[in-house]
Amino acid sequence: MKCPKILAVLLAIASLTVAPIMPAHAAINSMSLGASYNAQKTSITFRVYSSQATRMVLYLYASGYGAQDSATYVLSPAGSGVWAVTVPVSSIQAAGITGAVYYGYRAWGPNWPYSASWGKGSSAGFISDVDANGNRFNPNKLLLDPYAQEMSQDPLNTSNQNADVFASGASYRTIDSGTYAPKGIVLSASGQSTGTKPTRAQKDDVVYEVNVRGLTKQDSSIPTQYQGTYYGAGLKASYLASLGVTAVEFLPVQETQNDANDVVPNSDANQNYWGYMTEDYFAPDRHYAYNKAAGGPTAEFQAMVKAFHTAGIKVYMDVVYNHTGEGGTWTSSDPTTATIYSWRGLDNTTYYELTSGNQYYYDNTGVGANYSTYNTVAQNLIVDSLAYWTNTMGVDGFRFDLASVLGNSCLNGSYESAAPNCPNGGYNFDAADSNVAINRILKEFTVRPAAGGSGLDLYAEPWAIGGNSYQLGGFPKGWSEWNGVFRDSLRQAQNELGNMTIYITQDANDFSGSSNLFQASGRSPWNSTNFIDIHDGLTLNDVYSCNGSSNSQAWPYGPSDGGTTTNYSWDQGMSAGTGTAVDQRRAARTGMAFEMLSAGTPLMQGGDEYLRTLQCNNNAYNLDSTANWLNYSWSTNQSNFYNFAQRLIAFRKAHPALRPVTWYTSSQVVWYQPSGAVATSSYWNNTSNYALAYTVNGSSFGDANSMYIAYNGWSGSVTFTLPAPPTGTNWYRVTDTCDWNDGANTFVTPGNETLIGGSGTNYSQCGQSLLVLISK
Repeated sequence: MKCPKILAVLLAIASLTVAPIMPAHAAINSMSLGASYNAQKTSITFRVYSSQATRMVLYLYASGYGAQDSATYVLSPAGSGVWAVTVPVSSIQAAGITGAVYYGYRAWGPNWPYSASWGKGSSAGFISDVDANGNRFNPNKLLLDPYAQEMSQDPLNTSNQNADVFASGASYRTIDSGTYAPKGIVLSASGQSTGTKPTRAQKDDVVYEVNVRGLTKQDSSIPTQYQGTYYGAGLKASYLASLGVTAVEFLPVQETQNDANDVVPNSDANQNYWGYMTEDYFAPDRHYAYNKAAGGPTAEFQAMVKAFHTAGIKVYMDVVYNHTGEGGTWTSSDPTTATIYSWRGLDNTTYYELTSGNQYYYDNTGVGANYSTYNTVAQNLIVDSLAYWTNTMGVDGFRFDLASVLGNSCLNGSYESAAPNCPNGGYNFDAADSNVAINRILKEFTVRPAAGGSGLDLYAEPWAIGGNSYQLGGFPKGWSEWNGVFRDSLRQAQNELGNMTIYITQDANDFSGSSNLFQASGRSPWNSTNFIDIHDGLTLNDVYSCNGSSNSQAWPYGPSDGGTTTNYSWDQGMSAGTGTAVDQRRAARTGMAFEMLSAGTPLMQGGDEYLRTLQCNNNAYNLDSTANWLNYSWSTNQSNFYNFAQRLIAFRKAHPALRPVTWYTSSQVVWYQPSGAVATSSYWNNTSNYALAYTVNGSSFGDANSMYIAYNGWSGSVTFTLPAPPTGTNWYRVTDTCDWNDGANTFVTPGNETLIGGSGTNYSQCGQSLLVLISK
C-alpha cells in the first residue's frame, strides 16, 4: 500500500498530463508517427505518441532477437503528446548497424519516474505497476512502435515461449525484455506495384474467406518453399478466378502471435491459427512470408495483391481494431500483472478503455481489454492503419472483427465526461454519434459507389459481447454487415423442421436481401453479406453432416475450447439410420444455392467448394494443422461438388436479376404457393407452410432470362405448379438439388438446360431441396 505522501505526489503529476481528446481530422497520420527516412536517406526520424510519459528513450539494434542494443537516443517532446528524435544514418552505422535498423522504446511516467540510477532489470524509480490514473509505465519492457511497418518476431517464438518476460507485477516487473521483445524495422519504399485495383460494384462480388497460410500450405501444385506464404497465395489467383471468386478475404494478416505455432509438432500448444490477436496494425505477418528479410514481407504481400488484381480479384483483409494482442490483466483479482510490449507501456490510458477505477479494463471482446475506439488518438491509429493498407499495400476492402466495438461512444473512467453519449459508462453503441470510429472511417475514406468505381468496401461483423453490442442492421449507410440472421434462419429451415417454428416469411426476406434489416437506413440488398458458414463455426459440409459440434477430438481436428452450442446443424438422419451421404450433399447444395441465388453479397468459406470438413469442430482457431489447411486431393464426390459450386457462381454472375442494385419491386419478384397461386397473407402467416416459390422478371434487369426458384422445406415431396413464363418461352431446368440429381452435372452448363414446360406444368420436388428454372 502506498504512503499518502507518495500518492499525493503521484496524483499531482498525473493531473498535469491528462490525455487530450482532440477533434477528428481529415489528414492521414497528421502527427507523422512512426520511423521514416528523409528524402536523401541520410537520417531517420522517430516519432511516437505518449500523453503521459515523462521520459522516452529510443533503443537501436542490429538484429531483432537476442542482441543487446547498439545505440540509444533520448527523445524530446514535440507537442501534442508526440516524442521525437532525428538520428543521422552515419551515426547508426558508426554504432555497428550497417544493415536493417531495428528499434524499440523504453518509457517512464508517473507510476515509474525516471531515476538516474536505473539500469536494465532495475527497480530504481518504481512506485507502482499501475497508478490511480491507469498508467503502466515500466522501463524494463522494451516497447514496439505502434506505427512500425514491420516487426522482427512475435513475443513468443521458436526461441522463447516464456510470456513472463513481458509481464508487469511483483514477480515480473524487473525482468528486462530487451533481447526478447519484438522490434520495429525501419523501411523505405519497396517499389513493388500492387497492380490496378478492380472497380467492380460490390453487388457483383463473390467473396471467399480463407487463411493465407491454409490456402496453400498443403497444395502440391505450389513449390514447397512457397506453400503457406503470400507468394504461394498469389499463385492461387487463377484457381480462385476459375471458381468464380471476385474477392478474397484473408483472415487477419497483420502481425499476430503465431511464430510459436510450429514449436511443438502435431500439437495445439501455443497455437493461434485464425490470428485475432494483433500485435502491430501496420506490419504484414512475417510468419506468412517466404522472404523473411527486412522489407521482404511487405514487398511479398504487395506482389500477392498484384497477382490477385491481375486476375480481377479484390483483396480484403479481416482487421481486429476492437482489442490488441496485449490482452487484459492476467487475472480478475490482480490489477498489477499484465502483458506489456507496446500500447500499454506507451500510453495505457489512451489506447485502452479502463474501468472507473483505472485498474482494470472494460471487455466487450472476450479477450480482456477493449481498444479505446472513441479516443481520438487511438482512433487515429485505426484510420492511419487502414490508409496504409489501402494506399501502400493495395487492399480493396476490410472486414471489421467485432465491429460494434468501433461504434462505442464511451471512454475510460477518467475521461468519461468527454463522452457525452455514454449514459451508463463502459460500453454504448451509438451510430448517431458522429465521433464514433465507424463514422470516423466513413468521413476519412470514400466508400465504393453502388454502381462500382474507386473506393473501399466496408464489412462489419455487427456484434460483440454484452450491452447493446448486437447491432445487425444498426450500422450507418456506407457499411455492409455480415448477416447472421440469414445464416441462422436458413440453417433452421433446413435442419430444424419439427424442432422449432419455421417462418417462410423469413425465408422470403432472406432470399430478397433482408429489407427488414437494411432498407430503413437507406442501404441496399448488397449491404447484406449472405453466408451459411464462415471460419467461426462449422464448415458447409459439417452444417449438414454433424449433430452439433465436437471440439475435444484429437489432433489434427482438435482439441479446441469454446465454440457456440447453437449450431442449427443436422446430419440428415445419418446417425439414426434414416439418412445417407447423398442426403448430406443434397442439403449442402441447397445451402450454397441459398448463398448464391439470394439478393446480397455472397460469402463462402475457403474449402466449401469441395465440401471441406473439420469433423464437426466449430472453433478451430488454434489448429495450424492439416485439418485446417485446404486440401486439393479430392474424391469424386468432392470434384462433383466443385463443379456444382463453380457453375452456380457462374449462373449468379450471368444473371443481373440476382444482383439487384435496389430493392425488388412487386413487378420484379412475385411469390407463389406450390399450387401456382400467388402467395396470400393467409399462406404467409400459416406456420405449417414450408414450401415457397418465386419468379424474378429478368427483363427488368436487362437479363435475357426470367427465373423460377422453388424451395421445398418439407421432409417429403411437394408438387409445384408452374406459373406462366414470359410470352413465347418455356421453363427449362438449370438445377435441382435433389438426391436423384447427385453427380457431375447437378448444375448444367448454359445451353444444356432441360425443358420442363409452360404455365400449369406440374413439377414434383423432393423434400428439403431447391429447384432453379429459367425461361427461354
